[in-house]
Amino acid sequence: MATDNRINFWRRNPKVPGSVRPVYGAQHPPLDPRLRRTYLKDTKPKINNVKTKKASSFHEFARSTNDAWDIDDEEDEDFCGAPPPASSAPSGLDSVSSLHKQKLQHQADDPQSVSSQRLAPPIEVGQDLQDGQEEDAEHEQVNGRLVKSCSDADVGSSSAVRSSLQKQQSLPVRPIIPLVARISDQNASGAPPMTVREKNRLDKFKQLLASPNTDLEELRKHSWSGIPREVRPITWRLLSGYLPANKERREQVLQRKREEYFGFIEQYYHSRTDEHYKDTYRQIHIDIPRTNPLIPLFQQPAVQEVFERILFIWAIRHPASGYVQGINDLVTPFFVVFLSEFVTEDMENFDVAALPLDTQRNIEADSFWCMSKLLDGIQDNYTFAQPGIQNKVKALEELVSRIDVDIHNHFKRYEVEYLQFAFRWMNNLLMRELPLRCTIRLWDTYQAEAEGFSHFHLYVCAAFLIEWRKEILSMVDFQGLLMLLQNLPTIHWGNEEVGLLLAEAYRLKYMFADAPSHYKR
Repeated sequence: MATDNRINFWRRNPKVPGSVRPVYGAQHPPLDPRLRRTYLKDTKPKINNVKTKKASSFHEFARSTNDAWDIDDEEDEDFCGAPPPASSAPSGLDSVSSLHKQKLQHQADDPQSVSSQRLAPPIEVGQDLQDGQEEDAEHEQVNGRLVKSCSDADVGSSSAVRSSLQKQQSLPVRPIIPLVARISDQNASGAPPMTVREKNRLDKFKQLLASPNTDLEELRKHSWSGIPREVRPITWRLLSGYLPANKERREQVLQRKREEYFGFIEQYYHSRTDEHYKDTYRQIHIDIPRTNPLIPLFQQPAVQEVFERILFIWAIRHPASGYVQGINDLVTPFFVVFLSEFVTEDMENFDVAALPLDTQRNIEADSFWCMSKLLDGIQDNYTFAQPGIQNKVKALEELVSRIDVDIHNHFKRYEVEYLQFAFRWMNNLLMRELPLRCTIRLWDTYQAEAEGFSHFHLYVCAAFLIEWRKEILSMVDFQGLLMLLQNLPTIHWGNEEVGLLLAEAYRLKYMFADAPSHYKR
């Protein structure tokens, strides 16, 4: 009897821990908690609330976590539903065909309606559901994507509408703002990309950069609240220390550093197959496809080869740390910013191989040197046992215990350790928690701040945690808290949200940075 139960259990639960699952983070992207899985029929077994924080059995654990795992597969079956009886299929298809013919006839009689439909804005999801009976018989729009509809099903039945509603409510909404395109010039509110104030700021940047000797302190002051897209590449090179402030020397330095980088390629890259380095190269080769997996730009072979060369050369030139998982993410903002000099629209799908070879080489070399400058300031994050990250996580715990004791005690009550969620925040500099466009805006400020990546980042993490205070306190179990903290809904964030986050972080720094005893008990 016990054997039968075990067999039936594994048949009912084909998705087990350890199998490959989508990894959600802001780049992957995170789930929106406003979208709850709703079932019009009670098809899922109800799970009794238990007071214990840990599942009493593996069966309960599997049932309690399947909502997080089974977003794509199980509901695909519900979406199309079961095939209809043979007797009902002809009538359903005839009704669809007649509706389609009437629609085509109406378009032929009124050509203006066709043009107006082409110019009409996309239909919202809610409106799409209300007008579901007027949709095309072959395809329907779901979350901004075209998916093949179940034309074999009885379109007049209410069960088909319910299954469509269930499918659309359960999937995360596709972000309105592209993850990369226009980088950070758009806000979540849809504000215009250029205002009078922003134009004045751009003119000020151009004036500073055009001077014979750029005033770096003045440049940092203006960069703190964001750098205009047009001047971001040259500003990042200056603020990272890659380029000198003297304008006449810049071209010479660029040429020398780029030649030096490709000298490293010729000298070291062939050794990636040597016994001493093959494990390092293998790990890099595995991690590169995982970098921003939802953005087509980073899945191109040419881009992945660039990342492999950058990371391998950096690793063998820094033997104290070598390559550590997470460093691969730190290349992407530099690569995108320097690529933006040559691409204005649709960067997510731009074919990098179409650029001239010299341009590709320059982008690669500049990304390597700027990433190296960044890592020089936080290298203790990646040495043995990663002591820098351990210290920062401990400092975050002490800081939160002073600024929001309710959150701190909530974590203690449900046995949540800061290391369980904040390690990734420190290791990846919040890149897995924020969309790439927000990371680039955040790094504008980090490069303008003294010790921005090594010190100011701590206060940004504290402000980021407090931002989700209401959601955190509403979770009353260990599993729910960890799933929330690892899938924070920031996919719709833009400049406004990042600006507020940085303002709060600056306030915390102003209060605690020069008085560390304030947050040490």
